[in-house]
Amino acid sequence: MKLFPSLTRLAAIAAASIVAAACSGSGGFSYSIAYDISFQSDDHYICAEMTYVPENLDRGDVRFSLPVWAPGYYVIVDYPKYLTDFAACDSSGKPLSWRKSGKNVWIVETADTVKVSYRIYADAWSIAESRVQGDIAFIAPNGVFMYADGDTDHPVDITFRLPEQWTRISTALPRDGEGVFHAPDFDVLYDSPMLIGNHYSRTYTHEGHDYEFALETPEGFEDTPMAEDFFKFVSQCSLIFGGVPYDSYHLLLMREGRGGLEHQASQACYTAGKWDFATREEYLEELRFFCHEYFHNYNVKAIRPIELGPFDYDREVFTPMLWVSEGFTCYYESLLLVRAGVQTMEEHLDYLSGFIRDLETSEGQKHMSLRQSSYDIWLNFFNTAANGRDVRISYYVKGPVMGLVFDAVIRSMTCDERCLDDLMRLLYDRYYKGKGRGFTEGEFWTAAEEVAGGVLEDLRLYVDTTRELDYNAILEPVGITLDSNGWVLRAIE
Repeated sequence: MKLFPSLTRLAAIAAASIVAAACSGSGGFSYSIAYDISFQSDDHYICAEMTYVPENLDRGDVRFSLPVWAPGYYVIVDYPKYLTDFAACDSSGKPLSWRKSGKNVWIVETADTVKVSYRIYADAWSIAESRVQGDIAFIAPNGVFMYADGDTDHPVDITFRLPEQWTRISTALPRDGEGVFHAPDFDVLYDSPMLIGNHYSRTYTHEGHDYEFALETPEGFEDTPMAEDFFKFVSQCSLIFGGVPYDSYHLLLMREGRGGLEHQASQACYTAGKWDFATREEYLEELRFFCHEYFHNYNVKAIRPIELGPFDYDREVFTPMLWVSEGFTCYYESLLLVRAGVQTMEEHLDYLSGFIRDLETSEGQKHMSLRQSSYDIWLNFFNTAANGRDVRISYYVKGPVMGLVFDAVIRSMTCDERCLDDLMRLLYDRYYKGKGRGFTEGEFWTAAEEVAGGVLEDLRLYVDTTRELDYNAILEPVGITLDSNGWVLRAIE
């Protein structure tokens, strides 16, 4: 994710669908689950009708759960607060009894077919919440689709019933027919937002894969090199990791707003709302934003702290490693644009200088470690307390600084034979491709020392404590100097 300041999973869908459909859900029974989705656009509602058909009726009630948060968005959203008019009946229309259990579970009487209906109020301008407005709908699936009996591994089908004037559905989910989509499990469904309506859609093919730019405010987009420059970044990522972890990729780019959220095979972003940028820096800021969310396909969706999946959608999931997931992504969003020839090294160093300046002029760096900022994000994601800069730091600020530091230290220790790319590739190959899981904190440091060829005790102190960074001792061996009078990075002539 990014907030404005300044083996692929989908490739396994067919096999996963067959296995999931054949396997029993929780409690030793099988069932099918499907949704019909329609809209009351004038009133900002998404209307959901779920059909649940159990194979075994000799069982107790069925529990339907709605998540309370979305991965990548580290705050409890409490999606059930938007739900109204919950009702349940059997195949003949006879009402079924139901009751709530806690804030996000509905327990419903079992029948040969259980039909559940409810409405979701969707008028939020948040990248993790849904919005239905006029001729456009953005669906954040975590806040719309319930799963049954704690079984997020089960496949689900979704049919959209669109208003007559709506013509497009943009999403990474595979399409099974007109308005019909299939998800092999709820993790994939929740990781596949949808932009629906009359938005502009342009599809490109790059290095054998299809890419969709779905734009709510498209005027002027075709007059910019945005897509061309984005694909240059994509190519640089492929050079590092040896390919892309998806079949097709979708950019859901909405009107002016704040924030973006990464997803496997897609990203959803509120943008600057325009494409006629007044300055080059405005253009680069927007481009880096999209590149940031794209790089998360590798760094957080594939290369990830082990705590980040399988997900518990009922409560917070804590990890001390988001400084790698977000911080290193901030570093690469700019670095790879230099390698792609889109921006200069001077522009890259100026960009990184901003992070250092922000860090070094904040009192909070003396009171919070980078590791702690990751673990405590659930307390501080939208914490606007007046003393924030006095007691806290952000991994969005110190994280990219540590990306630069890691890169420099690895290069220095290996006489420039290895760099941060080698660490990222090792994590990708060993844990994502090799083991199908994330890495532990200890495994990350072991991998880093393996790549560097030595102990990284100082780096760990920079992460785990509030120890001050010795910038020039770290950076000068790789040809960079920091002028602390203004906190400006420069290449050594």
